[in-house]
Amino acid sequence: MELEQILFSQGFGTRRQCRMLIAQGAVGIGGTVREDPAAAFDVDAAPFEFEVNGERWVFHTRAYVMLHKPAGYECSQKPKSHPSVYRLLPAPLRERGKGGVQAVGRLDQDATGLLLFSDNGQFIHRMASLKHHVPKVYEVTASESVSPLQMERLLAGVVLEDDPEPVKALACAATGPCQISLTLASGKYHQVKRMLAAVGNHVEQLHRSRIGGLALPPDLKAGEWRWLSGEQLAAVAGSASRR
Repeated sequence: MELEQILFSQGFGTRRQCRMLIAQGAVGIGGTVREDPAAAFDVDAAPFEFEVNGERWVFHTRAYVMLHKPAGYECSQKPKSHPSVYRLLPAPLRERGKGGVQAVGRLDQDATGLLLFSDNGQFIHRMASLKHHVPKVYEVTASESVSPLQMERLLAGVVLEDDPEPVKALACAATGPCQISLTLASGKYHQVKRMLAAVGNHVEQLHRSRIGGLALPPDLKAGEWRWLSGEQLAAVAGSASRR
């Protein structure tokens, strides 16, 4: 692949902007400045790395990344009341392809935890589609102690205001006096909060700890992002294909 195309495909601007970066001596490969936009490189050599303005970047044909979402961010590119969660990602991820990476599902602005992004439309659709029933685990802190009866109702299914079909948890376990770990296969609007409200309780804090077979790494701090490894991608993608 030609150097200009490499930069363009990775989100470093328009083709003209990529040519300018190369002409300005801002692009290096293997510690050597490269000034020929038509120079060809084998991007399949794993991993293919380059530098732009001194910052290292690894070539990815498709982007699959995870983010530890902090509270106070909206999962929207046009937020209304809080900063966009996309601000936490580097510019190349926001600009690559047609519209940059997109969030795979959402978390409320006050919720925290594992959030995925990709520029692969088929992957996003498969992971977000209700028919694939990708399980997601939420760590919930309620305003009051969650009783055994309330947990039984969450497992049996509760009816939400806008849907006559009951929604139920795949699993529900107490993890503290007012804490439960809740596993859901669907992803309706404010679902966890509405389910707790339906059994007479209230969500104080909400944290997503797992999507499919992928757990939020303990060393990924709030506000940080990371590329998914091949093993991690298989863990999360496999959870959709198995169902």
